Amino acid sequence: MQPMHNIPARGGLNYDETPFLAIWEVTQSCDLACKHCRAAAQPMAHPDQLSTDEGKALIDQIAEMQVPIFVFTGGDPLKRPDLYELIRHAAGRGVKVAVTPSATPLLTREAIFKMKEAGVVRLGISLDGSTPEIHDAFRGLPGAWARTVQAVEWANEAGIPIQVHSTISRHNAHDLDGLCALFERLKIVMWNVFFLVPVGRGQLGDLLSGEEFEQVFGKIYELSHRVSFQIKTTEAMHYRRYLLQHNLEERRMGHGHGHTHGAAAEYEPGAPTSDAKTRNMGWATRRVNDGKGFLFVSHVGNVYPSGFLPIHAGNVRESKLADIYRNAPIFKALRDTSQLEGKCGACEYKEICGGSRARAYALTGDPLAQEPCCIYQPRNWAPPVQGEAASVCQPEATSTLVSL
Repeated sequence: MQPMHNIPARGGLNYDETPFLAIWEVTQSCDLACKHCRAAAQPMAHPDQLSTDEGKALIDQIAEMQVPIFVFTGGDPLKRPDLYELIRHAAGRGVKVAVTPSATPLLTREAIFKMKEAGVVRLGISLDGSTPEIHDAFRGLPGAWARTVQAVEWANEAGIPIQVHSTISRHNAHDLDGLCALFERLKIVMWNVFFLVPVGRGQLGDLLSGEEFEQVFGKIYELSHRVSFQIKTTEAMHYRRYLLQHNLEERRMGHGHGHTHGAAAEYEPGAPTSDAKTRNMGWATRRVNDGKGFLFVSHVGNVYPSGFLPIHAGNVRESKLADIYRNAPIFKALRDTSQLEGKCGACEYKEICGGSRARAYALTGDPLAQEPCCIYQPRNWAPPVQGEAASVCQPEATSTLVSL
């Protein structure tokens, strides 16, 4: 079965009609208590979560929309006893399913092999530190790091590609080199670097400042030149701007690749290439954003632009998923870059970036406000007069990132 990272990102996909990525929170039940948890997951399943039949109906709609990537997340998907049945149903409909299990005692070698047999094409595993001390403190469970590493080794044994998710915050921004060294040993295929959105258990005090975002971007950019796996960012759309800026600068200096044409470049992640930088450029032009090529279905069927942007757009028990995605006012507004406010509205990179709509909403209450954690000054932007707020994403400056 074709791995998910080889599926065309845009290649004919009209984001007004079809998302590139859809995520279903199959349950909020989970035995972890992660510090950043969007769902603030609970030990017990919600009594009104989508049933097996409702889940299959949702999968059928995903198949009809021809969504390239469908992810089962949670909570912990392994808390659903019908998980394997749902995966088999998706595989039977030609839907390529990834699963993001939690690193609990439920994530056994047998469970991983059963998911593979049922038809899973990729596992997403969370790993937030290169050492048990960093990761286990973040995940709220001693032994979580060891269990996660063991699960990756089992997945490699089963032949399931592994995508690792790391939430970057003040707890671990100093550990990126260590993480990448670990990922090379674990033979992962993709690193998804998630930048904190302060919702759920995610706290504002853990959020990096705009300057610190740029420092982490620089580190990711440097790592992308030499790692063997792909790197993508989540809720850091302005990394695309950073990446294109630096790629263009390298071309001007004679160090870049002649076939890279800034914002117009289209690379296919996963396509065979000779260097890591070219391989990772594909994510810079993907243009997916909250509600734009992306949707999230909650455990009770509510549809949102993302799991971190809690503006209700409809429910799959009452409306067709395609109708909600295509016609709900919040989705249409988020796909219309002319409605972006502040710096984002004036920015020459807004078509490929657009800023994190979820973070804008979390910090300002306005999903169309400018990205709070971006320090870039657009060419046609007149900065606010002295005394006006230019950004709300300015936690106290620290020296925690100087090692980057």
